[in-house]
Amino acid sequence: MTYCVAMRLEAGLLFASDSRTNAGVDHIATYRKMHVFELPGERLIVLLSAGNLATTQSVISLLRQRLAHEVANLHNVANLYEAAVLVGNTVKEVVARDSSSATLGQGVDFGGNFIVGGQIRGESTRLFHVYPQGNFIEAGEDTPYFQIGESKYGKPIIDRVIARDTSLHDAAKCTLISFDSTIRSNLSVGLPIDMLLYPADSFAPAEPHRIDADDPYFNKLRRGWGEGLRRVFAKLPDAEWF
Repeated sequence: MTYCVAMRLEAGLLFASDSRTNAGVDHIATYRKMHVFELPGERLIVLLSAGNLATTQSVISLLRQRLAHEVANLHNVANLYEAAVLVGNTVKEVVARDSSSATLGQGVDFGGNFIVGGQIRGESTRLFHVYPQGNFIEAGEDTPYFQIGESKYGKPIIDRVIARDTSLHDAAKCTLISFDSTIRSNLSVGLPIDMLLYPADSFAPAEPHRIDADDPYFNKLRRGWGEGLRRVFAKLPDAEWF
């Protein structure tokens, strides 16, 4: 399993993903799930992936291979909508290829979810969730973030904190707390975490930051959050009917 979060805020974009994959308790591995496609000064497109690892790796490989060919690719599409269409079509292509008659009936889930976001010069930042079927939805004013993978443990804190006018600093704090909650409750999600913050209209080179178990800020944040929750809980009133 995995956990990925992306946010489209007035201040810019946030992307974060864990790096744990597992096929049972004795098959744990680390794979990067954040994939950056950029032309500095002209476009930044970031993909986060979750689901069948073979499917998502094949999709990323095909998208990278096609950058060198005179076909639609993530370096020449005109806008982020076309980027989402391209990713969706590539997902359908890989699933159709791999889910052949030889594997039918074996209970293999070939699905893969992607978050596609970024900015291409000439339009504002945009963010899409691409489903395993290849269709997608776009983040809007009322829904400024997407999660894929093991989302339920980290969702409550994001729902309580994040709004369109949240700063990137506060969004980063909130996201890391949501990851801490998820990691504590689900063994299939784990460190390190990759995080990328992109100020809107900056077209700056992408600089993902990797957060591992020794990261002092993450450890300070998770300790402070845990201690704060316990203090608040201790101040809550007891039930009058008991």
